[in-house]
Amino acid sequence: MPFTVFVTRHLTPEAEEKLNAFCDVEYWSEETPPPYEVLMEKTRTIDGLVCLLTDPIDKQLIDQAKSLKVISQVAVGVDNIDLDAATARNIPVGHTPDLLTDATADLAFALILAAARRLGEAIDYAREGHWQTWGLTTLLGEDVHSATLGIIGMGRIGKAVAKRARGFNMDIFYFSRSRVPKVESELGVTHVSLPELLEKSDIISLHVPLNEETEGLIGAPQFEMMKQHAILVNTARGAVIDTDALVAALKSGQIGYAALDVTDPEPLPHTHELYRLPNAIIVPHIGSATRAARNNIALLAVDNLIAGLKGMPLPKAVVRGK
Repeated sequence: MPFTVFVTRHLTPEAEEKLNAFCDVEYWSEETPPPYEVLMEKTRTIDGLVCLLTDPIDKQLIDQAKSLKVISQVAVGVDNIDLDAATARNIPVGHTPDLLTDATADLAFALILAAARRLGEAIDYAREGHWQTWGLTTLLGEDVHSATLGIIGMGRIGKAVAKRARGFNMDIFYFSRSRVPKVESELGVTHVSLPELLEKSDIISLHVPLNEETEGLIGAPQFEMMKQHAILVNTARGAVIDTDALVAALKSGQIGYAALDVTDPEPLPHTHELYRLPNAIIVPHIGSATRAARNNIALLAVDNLIAGLKGMPLPKAVVRGK
């Protein structure tokens, strides 16, 4: 009997072709995630699961999936998966690091530039017919070149953003749980405390995973420490920022701008107040959305799944299983 696999959304054509050649696959065909009760039913007797960040793979689901041999996440983060429950069942859990680093760093820097130069407002200004002449003080933004950049989280993506910032002659501070002397010497970045980073940075870019330590990391007390013209960029996880506190800081002018690829909640309802604020840019979690990056991510997810079904070590595992 061939292995049976459930995939919670369609993958790229190349990845699906590879997966279909190896096992019997059912794909959830809708754009939105399968409801939890459907996910429970679909996983009850399968051998392998390919899932996304939006799918809650909790203990209840893992425990009832009696034949489950491997979980393959199409993402770097795995905060939607109960890793303890998977470990208890000796079920390996794969993820897709490294492949989205440059694409996400590019997007982070695009958001930095867009916020600093008020591109969203400028596009609307021209499109809505307000552009009548050149104005000396029209849509004034902030300099990026030679500005001070604060990076929270100096992992792969944080380092890639720092590399890009060097080309803009930026002064770079970073905060992370542990220092990375190699990056400090290579890129000339300076490790500081979180309060010092918040106080000194013109632009703050978030690159941390979501966990108990980072949930709500940026809230009302942190906004009070920031410069009045500060720009906050988030391409990490939405819940790292307290959304209500962010709205208050933007409305009051406590900070200058926010540019978000991720939100809390996600997706952000189209009626949310953030969309109505001129000093907020919101894009729909497109950090890794290049053709090459997304295809490579999907292929790695398939490779992780196939390895797990074969009882072999996963190319990229968070939980290794037996």
